[in-house]
Amino acid sequence: MEIFKFYFPELDKTKIEKLNDYSKLLQHLNTQINLISRKDISNVNEHHILHSLAIAKITAFKLGNEILDIGTGGGLPGIPLAILFPNAHFTLIDSIGKKIQAVESMVAELNLKNVTVHQIRAEEINKKFDYILGKAVASFAKFIEWTKYNIKADSDNKLQNGILYFKGTNYREELEALNISPIKIYKVDKLFSQSHFTDKFIIHIGINELGQSV
Repeated sequence: MEIFKFYFPELDKTKIEKLNDYSKLLQHLNTQINLISRKDISNVNEHHILHSLAIAKITAFKLGNEILDIGTGGGLPGIPLAILFPNAHFTLIDSIGKKIQAVESMVAELNLKNVTVHQIRAEEINKKFDYILGKAVASFAKFIEWTKYNIKADSDNKLQNGILYFKGTNYREELEALNISPIKIYKVDKLFSQSHFTDKFIIHIGINELGQSV
C-alpha cells in the first residue's frame, strides 16, 4: 500500500495526490538546488515527507491556527502539514533566497492557499503563532532565543501552544543545559514502524515551560 495512505487511511484522494505531487516537485527541484541530501533523494517520501507528517500523529491543527516553519529548506515540514490541514495557516521562512524561490514555486504549483513564504531570518519575525516548527535548524538554546516571544498565549488548543522541534538523540545533552520542565518527547519510531525513525524524536516545549526559562 502507498505509504501515506497506509499511515493516514483517513486522507482523501486529493490530499494523497498532493503529497505525491509535492514529492515529485521536490525531487525535480532538488536536481537544480540542494534542498535535501541528494544521496537520500530516493527516500524522499519516507525520510522527509512522512517524517514531517509525524506531527499530524501528535496533534491536529485547527481552523485558524497559525504555524511558523523556521528554516523550511525545501518546504519541510510545512508543506506536507499544510496539505493535511488546509484550515490552518502556515508561514514558511528561510534565509536562503534560492530555497525560498523553490518553495514559492512548489506552493504555487500545488495551489496551497494556506501557505505564506518569506525570505527572512528567524530573529526578525515580529508576529505571534500558535506553534513554531523546526527541523534541526539550530541548538535548542538558540532556537528558543529566536522564538520564545513569538508564541501566542495558550488558547483552547488541545496541545499547548509552543515549539514542536525535530531532533536526534543529542537533544538530551541540550535539554540538560536548559531550565525547562516538564517537557513532552515523542519517539517517531512509535508513530511509524520504519527502522529509519529509530532515535528520531519530536520535542514539544509549551509556552508555560518557555515562560519558566525567560
